[in-house]
Amino acid sequence: MSPLNTTVVEISTFFLIGIPGTEHVHIWISIPICLIYIIAIVGNSTILFLIKTEPSLHEPMYYFLSMLAFSDFCLSFSSLPTMIRIFLFNAPGISTDACIAQEFFIHIFTAMESSVLVIMSFDRFIAIRNPLRYNSILTNIRVIQIGLGFAIASFACIIPFPITLKRLRFCKGNLSHSYCLHQDVMRLACSDNKVNVIYGFFVALLGMINLALILLSYIMILKTVLGIASHQEQIKAFNTCVSHICAVLIFYIPVVTLAIVHRFAKHGSPLIHILIADVYLLVPPLMNPIVYTVKTRQIREKLLGKLCLKTL
Repeated sequence: MSPLNTTVVEISTFFLIGIPGTEHVHIWISIPICLIYIIAIVGNSTILFLIKTEPSLHEPMYYFLSMLAFSDFCLSFSSLPTMIRIFLFNAPGISTDACIAQEFFIHIFTAMESSVLVIMSFDRFIAIRNPLRYNSILTNIRVIQIGLGFAIASFACIIPFPITLKRLRFCKGNLSHSYCLHQDVMRLACSDNKVNVIYGFFVALLGMINLALILLSYIMILKTVLGIASHQEQIKAFNTCVSHICAVLIFYIPVVTLAIVHRFAKHGSPLIHILIADVYLLVPPLMNPIVYTVKTRQIREKLLGKLCLKTL
């Protein structure tokens, strides 16, 4: 008897699923998605432009805000190509190399955003705890060092993702999202992906540690604020944190929700997983510039000033 043919055909193209069951209305779905990307890119570009051109905004708080805007700007461009291809041009195919490159950029800018939110939480703690020494503690050089340090750490943390994915052989080609993610791509491998699973869990754990650090900083902020005698000063101190708290909630609520759905609703509708994952990438870059423009007086005044000058 001849031996059975057990050859596995290795694929070179993945297919992104988009939103199942809505293929006939993809062109209509592309309209709000394109609007979200336009608003996110314009909004974050505006934040970066204002901070660069306005000397009064050359302070640590706004430098960290510019890092957040840069992360959101790059995150939008990381997911934009496949979202537009699927919903606008009905072209779900993507090469394995392009998919691995996309997941790298999505994960690195997500990691950078998480890191910046941690930095901003401790920035607010220093501003409330030691307002008179704030500028001497967070000098421009130190802000640059902190930013570069966290950017390098994010790169070092995420670079194993594409390296470990490249060593895998893929024999399944249907991805379950509108863009490429490490946890989604590694499930398509027909070779051993144990290293990817373990390292993916490690990176997810680091994300939860970042959230714990943010919570720790706000516990210290709360303790400091409650020690202030004047009620008016307490409210003023809390108001300086509102924008950052909103940014943290906008970023982490979809992350935690997605983790809970994956853990406790594995057999639920895949549509829920896909929609939450889309919210996870689309909403923070859209909402962060809006929140900071509405809630931060200096940003709002400078933006209105620029718009009024252009009108005149």
